Amino acid sequence: MEFIPQVEPYISKGEIKAVVEYLKSGGWLTEFKKTEEFEERICELLNIDYAVVVTSGTAALYLSLLACGISKGDKVIVPNFTMIATPNAVKWTGADVILVDIEKDTLCLDIKKIEKIDRSVKALIYVSLNGRSGNMDKVVKFCYENDIILIEDSCQAFMSTWNNKYLGTFGIIGVYSLTPHKLITTGQGGIIVTNDESIYKKIKKLKDFCRVKPGVDLHEDIGYNFKFTDLQAVIGLEQLKSIKWRVKRKKEIYKFYYNSLKNVEEIKFIPTDLNQTVPWFIDILVEESIRDELINYLKTKNIGSRPFYPAINTQKPYKVYKGHFDISNTISKQGLWLPSSLGLKYEELDYIVNNVRNFFSHRH
Repeated sequence: MEFIPQVEPYISKGEIKAVVEYLKSGGWLTEFKKTEEFEERICELLNIDYAVVVTSGTAALYLSLLACGISKGDKVIVPNFTMIATPNAVKWTGADVILVDIEKDTLCLDIKKIEKIDRSVKALIYVSLNGRSGNMDKVVKFCYENDIILIEDSCQAFMSTWNNKYLGTFGIIGVYSLTPHKLITTGQGGIIVTNDESIYKKIKKLKDFCRVKPGVDLHEDIGYNFKFTDLQAVIGLEQLKSIKWRVKRKKEIYKFYYNSLKNVEEIKFIPTDLNQTVPWFIDILVEESIRDELINYLKTKNIGSRPFYPAINTQKPYKVYKGHFDISNTISKQGLWLPSSLGLKYEELDYIVNNVRNFFSHRH
């Protein structure tokens, strides 16, 4: 069996054809009409008023915080288990991070573990890890009652829902990622969505050097160059044409793994409601003592896998942060992601699960 990567982008003939046609058309390449069309399509799909595409999900988080007025002296609540871009975006604004542990059954921030709220706490970034909504109703209620801005980091949750509404559309701002391993990709890129016109206008200016208006070299503040490209937008538009298939395929792959491995005593799956969740990756939990051994075994069989993110409080820039992080510190050492690409063939999936089962059967 040839090497099966943990993930790779799914690019169809449609994307290739669309890019070639666009290049032959003499298109402007940088951000222009195709980018606007891509943003409009996102709005229609998610039933949201405004969408802005930028260079990355990380840039999208940073601009979202700035547009909400987050700055030095403020505090922002962040889950202790997430990709490090989430707290980094907060630190770039000059604000400080409050790390909070996660729920064992959702891997999302545990509202019950927020210990102290004061006036300096201005925002909460809620990460829908692997497309799961967690207790979204409690999160929304908590932020409303405490006058806290809710920003959704839905980088792993494009097309996932809660209560028939898309994740990323519950807070004042939602953010998605377009990196190669996401449900749709443009190579790199991020999407910001909001129903707030004033925030939308701030983000549009911030991403383009804070020009007083597009194309004019007069600037009203310090801005950034986080512009998208039409070349990326062409790929994104084409991928959106297959969004229903992409969602269906992700769920099919998850079901296959679950049904094939649910009876392996040493493996635990995180509860996943496929009526709402579009799994980004296939995540499983095993004992910490054998997690890396399993990863190395799979590697000898030409199967790629990936350990969970380390808990944020264990990362060098954040080791000064103290608190009770039992769940995130444990989960981060037990979890791994199995191959999750949209293009996986069933013979490859069979090969993967058979080797996972073989690993555990030989240990008995």
